[in-house]
Amino acid sequence: MRKIISFILFTLLATTLYAQELNCKVTVNSSKIESADTDLFQTLEQSVTEYMNDRKWSNAQIAVNERIDCTIYITVNSVEDTRYNCDIQIQASRPVYNSNYTTTTLNFKDTECSFTYQEYEPLIYNENMFENNLTCILNFYAYLILGIDFDTFAPNGGELFFRQAEKFVMMGQGSQEAGWEAFGSNRNRAAILAGFTEERTAPFRELIYLYHLKGFDEMSVSVDKGRKVVTETIKNQLKKIYEDNSMSVLLSIFRDSKLDELVNLYSEAPQTEREEVYKILSNIYPTEEQRLSQLRKGKENR
Repeated sequence: MRKIISFILFTLLATTLYAQELNCKVTVNSSKIESADTDLFQTLEQSVTEYMNDRKWSNAQIAVNERIDCTIYITVNSVEDTRYNCDIQIQASRPVYNSNYTTTTLNFKDTECSFTYQEYEPLIYNENMFENNLTCILNFYAYLILGIDFDTFAPNGGELFFRQAEKFVMMGQGSQEAGWEAFGSNRNRAAILAGFTEERTAPFRELIYLYHLKGFDEMSVSVDKGRKVVTETIKNQLKKIYEDNSMSVLLSIFRDSKLDELVNLYSEAPQTEREEVYKILSNIYPTEEQRLSQLRKGKENR
């Protein structure tokens, strides 16, 4: 009896300690649809929320307080019968060690999202068969979020998740749905996957690890030391990606996730360091001069 009670307590404790990986907030915006049935979109929002949050995406042992905070913002552009044409904004973040600060790990807007959805239709996960373009898209971004997050804690730590994401890219390509084409766009889901799995863009995953674990996480001990690592990632890994492929989707992902953060980070850096970083970033992102000019000024001159 004592063994049975101990086993039950252990099972309950394990259930309490470990949880699903994602803490995802989902919003469906239907303001573009005239005379929209709001209940329909609320049902869609609830279904996507449950799909992302209620399933275990891997065997990783994730504590409740370690769940990855992320958001999915779906803007419905048009609806015809049960066919939805949408934009989806995906964001994810992670806490910086020993601080109250959270850093954005992914910020991307996907403008090629069309799917069929019937109200109250269950969203079914299937890693071996294409069920629905909506679930295929959600699966892809769930594994992308996990892959990036795990890469921030260990070199190539998210490899397993990127390989899972690859399965759904291949399914999507077989479905003939938009956004999955291997050569259709340099910003679609196939291009994102290639960015994280091709050898020539390997420096970006190295950047993710160094920037977060060796850069920001070290700032609780030494701001200057941590910032120096971030500077080196910009000078080496980010610059190399730009030189190899100036149109890489990884550059826009980095811009939308990190540019404002970098402006704040270097606000109290020495002038020479600010100028060095500004020169590299302004060359990579010439259309972001207004934001980057704040980096040059420093905190005291803003």
